[in-house]
Amino acid sequence: MGIMKEFREFAVKGSVVDLAVGVIIGAAFAKIVDSMVNDLIMPLVATVFGKLDFSSLFVVLGPVPAGTAQTLEGLKKAGVPVLAYGNFISVAVNFMILALIIFLMVRQINRMRRAEPAVAAAPAEDVILLREIRDNLRRP
Repeated sequence: MGIMKEFREFAVKGSVVDLAVGVIIGAAFAKIVDSMVNDLIMPLVATVFGKLDFSSLFVVLGPVPAGTAQTLEGLKKAGVPVLAYGNFISVAVNFMILALIIFLMVRQINRMRRAEPAVAAAPAEDVILLREIRDNLRRP
């Protein structure tokens, strides 16, 4: 039973719970960033640079069987080795946007922490007593 008690103490520590909450929020946030890239940013990029769809960019690395569709999905279904660098570009763009947003959030949090006035801690009771003794010894 000792290992179960130890595990329970570990699992309910604040840092573990905070980490779990962070992972869950991070997963949801990643979906939001993915949607932002695919539904908002990429259409704008396509408008500026022409009809550019990164997900359809690939290089065929092997022989293609006759009758296979020359699309990424068709080639993968046929078992043709494909270097799908367009998907990598999309994931890299998602990462850069996510990293930028997290950087801006951490930067703002750090600014708010610095802006908080430093609250001076009250001196300990023994320090107060020593000061009183010092002051009494100074009196003539």
